[in-house]
Amino acid sequence: MVEKKSTTEKIILGIDPGTNLLGYGIIRVEGKKMELVVMGVIELNKIKDHYLTLKKIFERVSHLVEEYKPDELAIEAPFFGKNVQSMLKLGRAQGVAMTAALMHDIPIFEYAPRKIKMSITGRGESSKEQVAAILQNMLKIKELPKDLDATDGLAAAVCHFFQSNSALPAATKGSGWAAFLSQNPDRIKKV
Repeated sequence: MVEKKSTTEKIILGIDPGTNLLGYGIIRVEGKKMELVVMGVIELNKIKDHYLTLKKIFERVSHLVEEYKPDELAIEAPFFGKNVQSMLKLGRAQGVAMTAALMHDIPIFEYAPRKIKMSITGRGESSKEQVAAILQNMLKIKELPKDLDATDGLAAAVCHFFQSNSALPAATKGSGWAAFLSQNPDRIKKV
């Protein structure tokens, strides 16, 4: 279990829903500072029955909520694709993860994939690798996980932190990187 340091501190659970791999990341925030608590994936690809997959998602997300006591859940919204069956399964996975949080009275915040990428990289079309690299630098992560679904879940949490704390980088607010760099000198790496 993660202990809160103060009453102003908040724990955010981010989830990238999936039916093969569900990525998650948990951050601790206080003011405009954030730190990584944990990230990982829930492996679901070996479960052949879709309903048992949903059960495992519910159990594992419930366990994360009970262990880390998040104050809020940030979840990636399903994107629109051509395969209707895949979209339905993904929507169910998202709904089950949301239900696990709701059972613990945790408020839910949903973000489109482009919004999450935009908040992390400044570009809505960024790749998983680009998002992961920026998060690695931002949160001083020593080694990235082999499954970048974990950093996608983490990205949802970080996106929510930026949105809810008005700490969103200036580049995504439309005022440019120069303003962001001047407002965040501690984020500039000198080489």
